[in-house]
Amino acid sequence: MDEVLSISHAGKSRGSLRVLEDISISVEAGQRIALLGHNGAGKTTLMKAILGLTPLGDGQITVAGHTPGSAPARTTTAYLPESVAFHVALTGREVLRMFAQLSGVKPADVSPLLDRVGLAHAADNRVGTYSKGMRQRLGLAQVLLGRPKLALLDEPTSGLDPISRHELYAVIDEMAAHGTAVLIASHTLTEVEARTDRIAILRQGKLVANDTLANLTRRAHLPIRLRVRAAPDCAADIAHETAGARVNGMHVEMLCAPDDKMAALRQLSAMGDKVADIDMHLPGLEELYRHYATGEDG
Repeated sequence: MDEVLSISHAGKSRGSLRVLEDISISVEAGQRIALLGHNGAGKTTLMKAILGLTPLGDGQITVAGHTPGSAPARTTTAYLPESVAFHVALTGREVLRMFAQLSGVKPADVSPLLDRVGLAHAADNRVGTYSKGMRQRLGLAQVLLGRPKLALLDEPTSGLDPISRHELYAVIDEMAAHGTAVLIASHTLTEVEARTDRIAILRQGKLVANDTLANLTRRAHLPIRLRVRAAPDCAADIAHETAGARVNGMHVEMLCAPDDKMAALRQLSAMGDKVADIDMHLPGLEELYRHYATGEDG
C-alpha cells in the first residue's frame, strides 16, 4: 500500500521542555490510526506539525511525499478540529460551497455530502442556528470534499449523540475504504477500539505504543479476569481452592495470566456443580491505554 503520512524521528522543544521526542509513525492509504494520550502528551503539537502550522526541531514529516504546509500537502489533507467554527451568517450549504470552491470541487457536489452527514434538512439554515453536533457534522462534510488522501480528525465525535457518533465512524470507514489515510486523536477509547486498524499512544512527548490492538495486548501481558458465580453456599470453597477474592455472597473473582487461562478454566470445570457460571473479561483498550500511558510497561 502507498504511504500517505510519514513521520520520521520527529522532535520539538519549547524552551527547556521537550514536547515531542523521536516520534516515528507511518500511515498508509486506507488505514485508520488512533492517536491516544493524556492532555499534554503531544497529540495537538504533532497534528499542528503535520498541518505545517508548527515547525519541527528534529526529524521530518511528509504528506503524500510533500512538505507539511506546502500547496501540494494542503490540497491532499483535510482537518477536523475538536471545535469547528464557521461564519454564523452563512447557511450550511453556503459554507460547504465556499470550501468546495477553495478545494476545486464543483459546487453541485455539496448536496450529497450534506445528505451523507445528516444535514440535508438544515442545509439552508444559518450556521448560527446549528447545535454543536450539527456544526461538527458540517465540519465532517468539509473533510469529505474532494476525497483527501489524508484526514486528521481531532476528537471528531465531540458534541455528537450516540447515533451520530456511530454514523460518523461509518463515514470514516467509507473514507478509509476509498483509500483515505485517517489519523484520529480521541479520548473516547471505546469508540476507537473497534474502529481503527492501529493504536499509537503518546506519553510525555514519546511514542510508547504503535501497533495493532492484538499485538499491544500480547505485549502488555495484562491479566484476564474471571468472575465466577457460585452455587449456593459454595463461594467460600471456590475462593479457597482458587485463591480468588469473594466479591459478595455469590461471586468469586480470579486474575490469571493469558497463558494460564485454560488451566484456570479446567480447575473451575473440575469443581462441578459448585460453579454455576463463569464470565471472562479480557483486557480492553482502556486497560491497555492505562498500562502504556502511565508507564507501567517498564
